Amino acid sequence: MVKSRRVQVLLILVVLSFLLIHFLPCSNNDHMKEKPSSVHILILSSWRSGSSFTGQIFSQHPSVFYLMEPAWHVWVKMYQNSAKVLHMAVRDLVRSVFLCDMSVFDAYMSSQKKKSDLFQWETSRALCSPPACDSFSRSDIITAGNCKTICGKYPFSKVEEACKTYSHVAIKEVRFFDLKVLYPLLNDPSLNLKIIHLVRDPRAVFRSRENTVADLKRDSNIVVGSQKTKGEMGPYNTMQVICKSHVEIYKAGSQAAPSFLKDRYLLVRYEDIVRDPLAKAAQMYRFAELHFTPELQKWVHNITHGKGRGAQAFDIGSRDALRVSQAWRKTLPFQKIEKVQNVCKDAMDLLGYRLVQSEEEQKNMSLDLLFAQNSSEYQILKAEKLTSTSTLRRLQRAELQNKSVH
Repeated sequence: MVKSRRVQVLLILVVLSFLLIHFLPCSNNDHMKEKPSSVHILILSSWRSGSSFTGQIFSQHPSVFYLMEPAWHVWVKMYQNSAKVLHMAVRDLVRSVFLCDMSVFDAYMSSQKKKSDLFQWETSRALCSPPACDSFSRSDIITAGNCKTICGKYPFSKVEEACKTYSHVAIKEVRFFDLKVLYPLLNDPSLNLKIIHLVRDPRAVFRSRENTVADLKRDSNIVVGSQKTKGEMGPYNTMQVICKSHVEIYKAGSQAAPSFLKDRYLLVRYEDIVRDPLAKAAQMYRFAELHFTPELQKWVHNITHGKGRGAQAFDIGSRDALRVSQAWRKTLPFQKIEKVQNVCKDAMDLLGYRLVQSEEEQKNMSLDLLFAQNSSEYQILKAEKLTSTSTLRRLQRAELQNKSVH
């Protein structure tokens, strides 16, 4: 009898040991290393760079909750400050959105806010389908126009409710000018953040900005200060800051990048998207751990092979994307191109955009102004630019050390 009880106790101990070993985490550290269940995607870009279209590639995916430029609310509320000062507030808002905590908007919006008070809400397919709106299916391709007409009257609480039902949260944002500001988010164990850094030929950006000056006035004042936006050099001052930010972001993401950025930073050029939309969309989806469905492949092809010109700010209708991307070569005066190239040369060399030396080169459409990313000419240019920058920094450090000695 006693022996039988001992056997029973022994069996119970064995079972408990098995459960402890196999079903409980070994340590708190191991538990912290587990990835969050959601994937968080930040499309990091600047104004008039094809970011609204790129955002739609993610927004139309049935697994993605997407918001377009939520930090617009921060800049509208705190427009007296500089972009650098606002970086922290923007970062905190973006983190909250990634975690589907929409109470962060309470600081920037009315207490009586509705879903339709959210900036460009209608560009989010997730806010145009259940549970945010019952008029469409979650698998539908939904245009902003159709959504705005039907889905605008729902309460703001639907934004958070909808967000929590998706495996991926994507944000398109143009209000970060330094990748290092995002390092705390990349190290945040509650986030699984991946960054798509979208760039575009600065000459095309400049031409597009000229067509939307009024829409961008407040943002330009925050970027460079209201005094520097005035006069003939105003637009070039803004472009200089934007181009410099792309250089710094690219270097931080690719040159001696910290270990926590491994496989979490992807540079994408808008021109590569419009040249081969399906291939680049597939690359971005793989990076974001998303499946490229046949329905989405058809949509991507159709949206980039239309007849529209894409002239309006935030216009994401069907267009001839390749032709639109080259429109600056026929319409922008060469004198302006020279000035843009002068303030953006470092960015153009580093990102693979060929400079034009004359109006004849500008309008010679057989001359390709985009270096292939694997071409030897581009690799040499990039290496020279990165080497010259690191050499300059070494010289500056040496000079500072000499001054401190003397």
